[in-house]
Amino acid sequence: MLSSAAQQLLPSDNPRGGGPGSGIPFGLNPTEREDLPYHVELWDETKKSVELILAATASASIGYAAYFAATKEFPSRFVTLRHKHTIISRWNGPSH
Repeated sequence: MLSSAAQQLLPSDNPRGGGPGSGIPFGLNPTEREDLPYHVELWDETKKSVELILAATASASIGYAAYFAATKEFPSRFVTLRHKHTIISRWNGPSH
């Protein structure tokens, strides 16, 4: 059962709010990510920089599950699982 303080997700064109410029819901600040220390990263073709962060989570097991899924989704790409500043697993893809 939802409490009266439950949050509601609204589309951006909803007349009750939630439109562009209304801020990030639930008080999240995208620059403060200490609460999500596990990142799954997809690297560019040259393996010199991260192209996309595929997942960010507080849970090691969810991070590993996302990492495992990313290695299946992008088998020829360099994928890493990072905890804060340390790479704890990496997938280099097949060597050619």
